[in-house]
Amino acid sequence: MQQFKIEKMDQKHIDDILQIEELCYGAHHWSKDSFLTELNNKISSYKCIINENKCIGYIGFWKIIDEAHITNLSVHPDFQNKKLAQKLLLSMIDECYKEKIKYITLEVRISNKKAISLYEKFGFKSLGIRKNYYQDNNESALIMWSENIFNKNYKKLYDRIKENIINYEENNNK
Repeated sequence: MQQFKIEKMDQKHIDDILQIEELCYGAHHWSKDSFLTELNNKISSYKCIINENKCIGYIGFWKIIDEAHITNLSVHPDFQNKKLAQKLLLSMIDECYKEKIKYITLEVRISNKKAISLYEKFGFKSLGIRKNYYQDNNESALIMWSENIFNKNYKKLYDRIKENIINYEENNNK
């Protein structure tokens, strides 16, 4: 039975995170200094998902007035397809609810169909394109936004996803 818990990211997680970054993004990933800077950024919040005292996934976002901007979300390839990215997103949205943050935005590579599908499941919509956004290959990014997460319909979607995660964990921990 695997146990996954979410905790606030700190320096002890950086080596695990850099391993995930390299596996997921190759040579063009965030540096150790970038993550250390983010940990000291007053507007940022970073969380890890932990399994056996090892960080196997993480999410980072900036909180700017009533908006959250997702900076990164990754799960170690060995732990993908276990709804852990969804669990991280739910944790971020929980924080947004607590802090009265209404909207969530992000950029995602146009070619990253798996990530786009995840965000669409959470009600994000593509509202534009940033041309040549990624420096490694000049790929464009979709700009995605959630609706107001306090909207009754969004809250229903959130509750349904949360219930599905709980059911998934119960069925896989028997």
